Amino acid sequence: MLNRRPAVAPLRDARLLRQIDGAVTELRRGGFVALREPELILLVQAAEALSGESLARLRSFSSDPVSLVLTRRRAAALGLVEPPREPGGAVLLRVTADASAVALRDLADPAAKAVLPLPLETAVLAAGAADAAVELMKLARLLPAAVVARLPAHGAASVVERENLLLLDAADVPTYQATAARSLRPVSEARVPLVDAEDTRIIAFRPSDGGIEHLAILIGEPKRDSAVLVRLHSECFTGDLLGSLRCDCGDQLRGAIAEIARAGSGVLLYLAQEGRGIGLVNKLRAYQLQDDGFDTVDANEQLGFDADERGYLPAAEMLRQLGFDRVRLLTNNPEKVAALIRCGIAVVERVPHIFPANGHNERYLRTKATRSGHWL
Repeated sequence: MLNRRPAVAPLRDARLLRQIDGAVTELRRGGFVALREPELILLVQAAEALSGESLARLRSFSSDPVSLVLTRRRAAALGLVEPPREPGGAVLLRVTADASAVALRDLADPAAKAVLPLPLETAVLAAGAADAAVELMKLARLLPAAVVARLPAHGAASVVERENLLLLDAADVPTYQATAARSLRPVSEARVPLVDAEDTRIIAFRPSDGGIEHLAILIGEPKRDSAVLVRLHSECFTGDLLGSLRCDCGDQLRGAIAEIARAGSGVLLYLAQEGRGIGLVNKLRAYQLQDDGFDTVDANEQLGFDADERGYLPAAEMLRQLGFDRVRLLTNNPEKVAALIRCGIAVVERVPHIFPANGHNERYLRTKATRSGHWL
């Protein structure tokens, strides 16, 4: 069934993936990494991991002021810049010499409710290594904010070597997700009878850096020579596993399996992009903000994320390896249709996939329709 490709990614791609995966691990445990541009090196730490001790260390490495890098979404939520019209982008904030670790962490976290006056001197649009620093935080599923120190050109290499820091080229960071998607390979397959679809197999796909697997759930024997019925489902721990009533994800997952089984065959891709791509911890943070009155979109943007951080290149790559390039897509989300088409998969039909509200998720569903354009 699978169009198997060589198990080893090109050498440069494999090295890039391992380096960035290592940087993500280091940042998640509160460490420093170094980002290199042609004319500078930035030392980077996750803002949510900042302590008084680590802030002092950052300041000791450079005579320049320490800076805080936020996404433009978060900076706009703080009233520092105009809301961006397009996704992405970051803002570099030079902070005062007496700014504390607590004050900087509060700027990154809306739950802390940072208060005026803010410990800031200037704010400029970020580029290069500063922008890449925020992207690393997103890859790490941390709050998308970083504290950075610019190393002096004459001593940067010695600092990196002495501190045994992982050094990345800043230009490589934005390519990580596409490179990881291209490196996906099937690593395991098993028959798994399901309640509503007994004739089911699950195939696990893993990127070459050993990252989180995506799953292809094949129901029946879908034919390659016709458009296959497909559902793209982003994992939702709270909805899929616990039965949360705050969303419709559990209903959509189980409903899609039943619908594909009724149709005779098809594929459900279970994608590792919890919380619209922001991760489970940040999704719980977004839930706190929703309880304070923000809708789903605004809560994500308060945290510094775009409304939807998901990407669908992994889904397209999995479909190609499974032998499908034409699909009937089970979705209410216009972006899924457009994204698959951009990735080279023909969507010959959209099949509606709608479930009633349950008394707890009316606002969630209304926001999907009015702000995200879902066909509900």
